[in-house]
Amino acid sequence: MTTKPFLPPSKQAAYALGQLGWSTLVNIIGLTLVYFYLPPANAGLPTLITTVVFLGVFNAITLIAASGRLWDAITDPLIANWSDRSRHPRGRRIPFLAVGALPAALFCVLMFVPLVRQVSTINIVWLVAMQMLFYLFLTVYVTPYFALLPELGHTAGQRLNLSTWISITYALGIMVAAQTPALAELVQSAFGVADKITAFQFAIGGLAFVAMALMYLPVIFIDENRFCERTPSDAPLLTAVRTTFRNVGFRYYVVADFAYFMALTIVNTGLLYYITVLLGLEEALVSGLLAIMVILSFVFYPLVNLLAKRVGKKPLIVMAFFWMSVIFFGVYFLGWMPLPPTLQAYALIVLYAIPIAFLGVLPNAVLGDIAEHDARRTGQRLEGMFFAARTLMQKLGQTLGVVVFASLTILGRDPGADLGIRLSGLAGFALCLLAGLIFLRYDERRVLQELETV
Repeated sequence: MTTKPFLPPSKQAAYALGQLGWSTLVNIIGLTLVYFYLPPANAGLPTLITTVVFLGVFNAITLIAASGRLWDAITDPLIANWSDRSRHPRGRRIPFLAVGALPAALFCVLMFVPLVRQVSTINIVWLVAMQMLFYLFLTVYVTPYFALLPELGHTAGQRLNLSTWISITYALGIMVAAQTPALAELVQSAFGVADKITAFQFAIGGLAFVAMALMYLPVIFIDENRFCERTPSDAPLLTAVRTTFRNVGFRYYVVADFAYFMALTIVNTGLLYYITVLLGLEEALVSGLLAIMVILSFVFYPLVNLLAKRVGKKPLIVMAFFWMSVIFFGVYFLGWMPLPPTLQAYALIVLYAIPIAFLGVLPNAVLGDIAEHDARRTGQRLEGMFFAARTLMQKLGQTLGVVVFASLTILGRDPGADLGIRLSGLAGFALCLLAGLIFLRYDERRVLQELETV
């Protein structure tokens, strides 16, 4: 057991606010990118890349997204291994955060600055390049950031508390990113910007600047040497990768997490379409709906923390997966139910907030337990690699989610021709159901019992 002190509340806040920063960047892309480049007919935005279909199911946006994840398959384990083995005077993690924050914010903005304001191959090349640079520096920040969680939290309870705080700020990042359409409208009305693309760019630029400032808070306020045990790993890259995936509990965890993030990305990417196409409402409503979702999920956070300590994290995660699958099933019927469209939109978000609260808090704490258990059992501290492997699988899930959603838009993404948008809800339903069934195999009791004795 470590003799290092646990973070005081002010530094816990600094750590959590770093997640608010990168969550804002990630969710700007998740909520807006496909809509920006491949807008529905009633969006008032030009189409910027070709809608030609390749091999019957793929369009350009799906191939662009897939290329970014292939890049992550290289960078995630490399950066994790460099971080685990780092002997930098400031620690194994904080120096990486210092390097990654500014370029991640910059390249997030540049993804929304197409070189040509019409359908063009140049836009595809530009988007691929900016995406690769964005995800490279995001990985430089995020993988060491998550590796800090089991190092800063020295007990299962401390790790659960830290996970609760960063889940709050991740959810706040969704809410902040969701303000993009509303901010774009404000830019147009308040500053007389007639062009909608320019308005979106100003909105995204302002949010990215704030996000970058937040990402530097852990760098400034957390002394890694004071609060973390400095035990660099000596495991080479391939050995570290094999060690993480040899862990049975981690395999169940990461496969379920992959399916969940694929489902979540499908539905989050589709949210603007659900509101504007299926329900015929204004796109600016999305920002208000997500704000309500985040605030409601906060109401459940104390209950999540309390229940996890009493009944365990695993049953709550499984319940949340199954609950979310039911909600996603209902997406297929949006606009057809005998309820006012606005009421359908609010009902969707209110029901969505409950599983989001559980799945925002608990999975990071579970992975912290797995990483700490493995470190004590093997003597190798590979927190960075565990979180990198998880992050990689998340990103693969997010990529396939974008691929699935964008491919489904081929079947219809406009009012009156919306089959593809509706089918995205059924895809999310199937994936969340699968995630719950897989996670049932994780043996949480054994991991926690052995943590008490190893």
